[in-house]
Formats: sequence, C-alpha cells, structure tokens
Amino acid sequence: MKFNQVTIKDIARELGISPSTVSRALKDHPDISSETKKAVNELAERLNYQPNIVALSLRQKKTNTIGVIIPEVVHFFFSTVISGIEDVAYQAGYNVILTQTNESVQREITDMKALFNSRVDGMLLSISRETTNYDHIEAIISKGVPIVFFDRMYTNPNTSKVIVDDYVGAKEAVLHLIDQGCKRIAHLMAAPNLLISTDRLRGYQDALTDRGLEVRENLIIQCPDGSLEEAQKATKKLLSLSTIPDAIFANNDMLAMGAMKAVKEKGLSIPTDMAVMGFSNWFFSQLMDPPLSSVDQPGFEMGQEAARLLIRHIEMRDKDQGEPQPETKVLKTRLVARESSIRKKR
Repeated sequence: MKFNQVTIKDIARELGISPSTVSRALKDHPDISSETKKAVNELAERLNYQPNIVALSLRQKKTNTIGVIIPEVVHFFFSTVISGIEDVAYQAGYNVILTQTNESVQREITDMKALFNSRVDGMLLSISRETTNYDHIEAIISKGVPIVFFDRMYTNPNTSKVIVDDYVGAKEAVLHLIDQGCKRIAHLMAAPNLLISTDRLRGYQDALTDRGLEVRENLIIQCPDGSLEEAQKATKKLLSLSTIPDAIFANNDMLAMGAMKAVKEKGLSIPTDMAVMGFSNWFFSQLMDPPLSSVDQPGFEMGQEAARLLIRHIEMRDKDQGEPQPETKVLKTRLVARESSIRKKR
C-alpha cells in the first residue's frame, strides 16, 4: 500500500473498527481506550499515514501557512530576511511558501493571486522595483488577508511594516565620507518610486547641507535597474565631468561595485582618488579589493520581526480579538567602515 493512498478508512478496515474511532484515537480523545489508541497509532506510523492537510484546513478555515513575496532570492539581504522569517514561523507551527517577483510587477500580481488561492493565512511582502500601482495589493487586503510589509512598502497608514531607518543610515554614511575629507560626493540613486531610495537620497542631501556643502544635482544619477552595468555607465559619466567627485555614495552594494569597477578602469585609486560607500553590507562587500564600506541592515532581525507581527495579526483574528491595529517597527542600521572609504591622514 502506497503511503499517499493511506486514509483513516484504510486504518479502520485493517483494525476492524469504525473510521470515527480511528479519527478520535489519532486525536487522543479520552473516550478511546489506551489499547485502541496504541494500535491505531502504531499502524498509522507503519503505513506512513499523513492527515489530509487540505481537508483539515477547509474544516478549520486555517492552513497554518504564510506566503512570502520577495524581489530576489539571490539578493544577500533578502536571503537573510527569509532565514529570519522561517526561524520564527516554524517555531510557531507555520509553514512558509516563498515566491520571488524578479522585480516584475506582473509576477508580483500573479504571486499574490496564487498565494491567496492557496489559502495562506497571511502574507509578508516586499514590493518589486516596478510596482507603482497598488490596486492588486489593496484587493487582497480588502478580502481580509493580513499583510505585513518588510523593507519595501508604500504609504498606506492602515498596514503594518518592518523597515530599517534608511534615512539615518544614509546620512551617517555620507557624514563618514565628509569626515574623511571628501567634499564632492556623488550619489547613485536606485529606483525613484521606492521609498527606500528617496529616504536614502534625503539622508545624503541632509548630510551635505548640515556640513555646509552644496548639493549638486549633476552629482546625483538615477540607476533604476540597480545593475552593475548601469552603475558603471553612471560612474563613467561622473568621471567625464570637468571636476570629478572625490567620493560616491551608492544606494546599494551592487551599484557600489559597479562604481568601483569604473573607477579602477579609469586608473584611479580607491579611496585616495575616490572613496566609495555602499548600502546593505552584502557578504561579498568585505571580499572586494579594497573591501567595501557599507551600511549594514539587520536582515535576519527584520525577518523575525515581520513574521512575529504577521502571526500576531493572524492569531488575533482567529481568536476574535478584533481587528489588529497597524504597527510600524523601525530597525537601526550600522555603519561598517572599510578600506574603500577610510583615507590615511596626510
């Protein structure tokens, strides 16, 4: 007998008892004798019996499953977030279904529909770089599915979210560059529709203003795709100026890597001729030559907090404790200064 064909009726037939008795024995019902319970459980184990999760979820109106939608699995930051989510979810008895949009809004729409049709109890979402219309998200929320955003979100005051303080992280990064003697600091900005991009831009601008330095628009270049090649092209444009920057603050480490490559190809020295600072502190940042300075984001902690928040919302509804109030958790960043930005005292 194949294990995936075993049902309660099969066990009942083998033991010569009713299916309802088997069902109650498996649930450790007090009306069933210990001998019957032992016989049922031993046979269930020997036959590799597995309860029908779909049928169970339909009866209980709960699947104990949460859906997670991320932009990219290969992104080191998001992979650490996933680890944090799973750490909390599995301990709480929830399974995790993971999908990735590959930065496509159409994939995001498709993934959300698929998770909804799979009857997940809630969703954790970090929006794609292409997402500028949020009707598909609002539609899922209107159907009563709890959603918690992490890292990337949009301005909906009625949703919960877990984010890092991108503004402060960016400001501290640029202040560090200024403290190293840099005065013409360029910024490679990522997709302008993402709040994390605009918050990091504000941090960059305010750091310059606070130290009495001019914010030069020609030193701010958008890199909406966030690719290495795009960063190289943007940096070559900066290097073609009559007076080139003495530092680059990139929206993320991938853009910083592209900048470093272009600077080296020009024959310039990092950080002597140009300092470089990234954001995210990917694992390969410290393996660069020179090691890349970056702003560390607590990805694992973000995943843990997002999962805890979502599960709390789910269980409040299950227990009819009212509609959960939206919460925003802001996590602190940490500046990691390495050789790409630390200039020797002259």
